Amino acid sequence: MPGPSPTDTAAVRRHNLALVLREIAAHGPCARTEVAAATGLVHASVTALAAELIGRGLVAEVGSASSGGRGRPRRLLRLVPGRVVTIAVQVTLERVEVLAADLDGDVVHRASVPHRAPFGDPEPLAAVLADAIRRAEEVVRTRPDAHLARVVIAMAGPVTGPGHTVAAAIDFGWARTDLRALVTAHLPDLACPVDLVNDANVAALAEYHARAEQGGELPYAVAYIKADTGVGGGLVVGGRIHTGTHGLAGEVGHIPLAFDGPACPCGARGCLAMYVGPEPLTTAAGLADIATREGIDAALTELDHRLRAGDPAATEALTAAGRAIGAAVLAITGLVDPAEVILGGYLATWHPWLTEGINTTLSGRRAVAPHLEPTITPGRLSEEATLRGALQTSRETTLNTPTQVPHPTPRKP
Repeated sequence: MPGPSPTDTAAVRRHNLALVLREIAAHGPCARTEVAAATGLVHASVTALAAELIGRGLVAEVGSASSGGRGRPRRLLRLVPGRVVTIAVQVTLERVEVLAADLDGDVVHRASVPHRAPFGDPEPLAAVLADAIRRAEEVVRTRPDAHLARVVIAMAGPVTGPGHTVAAAIDFGWARTDLRALVTAHLPDLACPVDLVNDANVAALAEYHARAEQGGELPYAVAYIKADTGVGGGLVVGGRIHTGTHGLAGEVGHIPLAFDGPACPCGARGCLAMYVGPEPLTTAAGLADIATREGIDAALTELDHRLRAGDPAATEALTAAGRAIGAAVLAITGLVDPAEVILGGYLATWHPWLTEGINTTLSGRRAVAPHLEPTITPGRLSEEATLRGALQTSRETTLNTPTQVPHPTPRKP
């Protein structure tokens, strides 16, 4: 019988490298014997694989621990988180938020840049994104031995296909747009991949991982509803984001709640976004003039102030939004049956003012079948969820494919 092909052998080695790196990242500092026991690999293989990871700068030896007998002390291995840095970028209605961080999430660079992008034209926004990425890259280059793994741009709207194309960005007035190509055209010297992801999907993943850190059994299905740039959401099923056929799965902002409701830019009527989105919500609270004069971020800030001051109009606007969210939860429950619904963005911040309306809508179903109702909780990460989720996707890629990280360039004496 012929032996395994070189391609098969290389694939097995890449897989085993990832196994070892993941074990060290999760449980280090740890000895090679411990890695071998946890992964099922023989000690000699672990030794060789660890040597390669050390050579790539991803792992380092950090002293030793007693073996508990007469043998030599065990040399301990740990992840070198600063070896790899990711630039995460979030696009909101008015700003570009940038966060560069290493594998442990330690921040290297942070910036917030207004973009003032015109409605319907993605090119000016692409230029602002490219400039923000270039500035972050310059900071990363100043760090010795740091490898820039990738840039991850988180954008509202479904992202589909191998080209990571924005299928539609309703809040920005775009149809199908290859935003990644527009951005990279401004960055011909960028020496790393650029990924485009849906902002709510990565935020959902980040909130799921944040929940995992609390311990306990994780639900099989979790739904996420967020409002900030617009209203979006995500579905985490079996620990993975479920995007559907066209990247639309989890787009709860465009669940229609009323056939005769207000017209939505998506082409339907009465969508959830038309009741809890930033413009409808601030308008319902009597803040449309501030939104027009100073921008939607200023209007949302004022809404927060009025809520905490007990303003009746602001309180009623949030109660009505809660009723709409409750209706969306009923729809999601009937289709997906999640164990938990996590609220993100300003829905997490304003959860106390939404609760009354949510409970009003859910009261009828709750009286009939309370055991079928999902738990509704505010997110733990709030405004950081999207950027942290973007960083998480890049970290997973690095842990799964450590061979993408090159050996460090030897320093000149």
